[in-house]
Amino acid sequence: MSDSQCLSIPKCSVMVRRVAVVGAGSSGLACIKICVDEGLEPVCFESSDDIGGLWNFRETPEPDRTSIYRSLVVNTSKEMMCFSDFPMPSDYPNFMHNSQLLQYFRLYAEHFDLLRYINFQTTVRSVLQRPDFSLSGQWEVVTINKNGQEERHIFDAVLVCSGHYTHPTLPLSDFQGHETFSGRCLHSWEYKDADAFTGKRVVVVGIGNSGGDIAVEISRSAEKTFLSTRQGAWVMGRMSTNGVPLDMTVIKRINNVFFQLLPKTLVNWAAERALNNKYGHILYGLKPKHRLMERKLMINDDLPGRILQGAIVMKHNLEGFKDSRVVFEDGTVEENIDAVVFCTGYIGKFPFLPSTLSEGPYEEVTLYKRAFPPSLQPPTLAVMGLFQVKGPIMPTVEMQARWAVKVFLGQSRLPTKEKMLDVIESERRRNMQSYPCPRQAVLQVDYIPYLDFMAGEVGVRPKLLRLFLRDPVLWAKVFFGPCTPYQYRLSGPGNWSGARQAIFTQWERVSQPFRTREIPDNTSKFGLCSPLMLTFTGTVIIVVLFSKGKIVTTLEAATEMLTKSTVFLRELWFSLPQNPDM
Repeated sequence: MSDSQCLSIPKCSVMVRRVAVVGAGSSGLACIKICVDEGLEPVCFESSDDIGGLWNFRETPEPDRTSIYRSLVVNTSKEMMCFSDFPMPSDYPNFMHNSQLLQYFRLYAEHFDLLRYINFQTTVRSVLQRPDFSLSGQWEVVTINKNGQEERHIFDAVLVCSGHYTHPTLPLSDFQGHETFSGRCLHSWEYKDADAFTGKRVVVVGIGNSGGDIAVEISRSAEKTFLSTRQGAWVMGRMSTNGVPLDMTVIKRINNVFFQLLPKTLVNWAAERALNNKYGHILYGLKPKHRLMERKLMINDDLPGRILQGAIVMKHNLEGFKDSRVVFEDGTVEENIDAVVFCTGYIGKFPFLPSTLSEGPYEEVTLYKRAFPPSLQPPTLAVMGLFQVKGPIMPTVEMQARWAVKVFLGQSRLPTKEKMLDVIESERRRNMQSYPCPRQAVLQVDYIPYLDFMAGEVGVRPKLLRLFLRDPVLWAKVFFGPCTPYQYRLSGPGNWSGARQAIFTQWERVSQPFRTREIPDNTSKFGLCSPLMLTFTGTVIIVVLFSKGKIVTTLEAATEMLTKSTVFLRELWFSLPQNPDM
């Protein structure tokens, strides 16, 4: 892109051309691709010798890098977590092993020719503002290559994609007697498989997704496994009704509307009742203090079964150690413990960034909408993926990158610093109703509203009323079906001609990996959904959402809507797939 094509960022006349991308994991790959799409020149620095970041399994954990266990399987389904213009192969299982997700990244990088922008075995030592930053918006990036040589680079903007699972939190000092404990203490960052725990008595501390996975895996070979939790958790499997992916039945625009309109108490009651009908969370020792919708669920298909079999025993929060014994807060003691695995999370650190970015009252990285440091003017640096969401990470980061690049180019404007800080504090206070820890509260975002906000800034948010009138069948799949990433490629900048077809065929890709033994399907479509009810409900919702409280007063408007609904009903009836979106 020539200088004359570059647009200026508000309040300054900076020209963005070269962009540094720190890290070549899923976030880094998406950032490279989006920069290229916008005519920018990305240069990616990756400290390892390969792409994939977190999802690239290594036999031995390496300092300052992410680390996963051998058996790790994703918690979000392939249609929900893929990049918005690159569906995953149809034969991929809906929930993939980490090695298959890494292969998807390789396909993505090859398809969009991204590897040529990556400098492997190059570590970023520092990212500092240049002396004339207020005028140029430029950064000096210092790197160390594989030969140990230091190099300095000048960039117009920076996208930080290094992740925040590199510095594990191992709170041994919080527990009395840990110095004399005869067993082994380790963080889940070090855990690779259960081989070392065969025949052992093991305590797993923490009931996040990693804690559940590791406890289940260890319990298959250990003599006894204890799962210690401070607050408990609501546990849900990956499968929904009829065995389809849970996230495809839950993460929908129609559900998002209901969650906003219905009392939270009612939603929590209904969801908790449904879960407890499968296994009572009180009976199983799992029930947390918080309501189901207030915090992130634990996704685990096997934990209740292992508890039922006695292979895992639920325990209160860990209090301390006494020689080979482990003491819990309720006063109970477990004898002859061989190992304690701490699944206690990570500290989000970016040691190469200016310390001024950690300017929040709790020393957290302060970011407007979890992307932009409000203190920077001009806004030529963004942090990708530093958030927690009840939904897939990859599409969220991809949208962050699309928004960030638009900000770099001046095509999207940020509020004033004061306004951004007000928004950050307001969101923190709201989230602290569910997450009392301020550092945790500030990380939380709501999946569809957050995507829609950024999509609005980019100009790609689905226009539901227009879609309802022009393409009612597609509208039904967008509004009533799963909120798959393809929705954000239907129109606007960066639109993809295959987005509509990807939405129409998404359930085909869900069913494809099951087709290893064909069975005749004599199921009638009449039991799947009621087109009349669907049309009626959709019409009512559209009127409520878009009339802004005004009544549709003209017969012509009502007639047009009913006519469109009739066309929609007929087209929908003959296009329903075997596994419908509704």
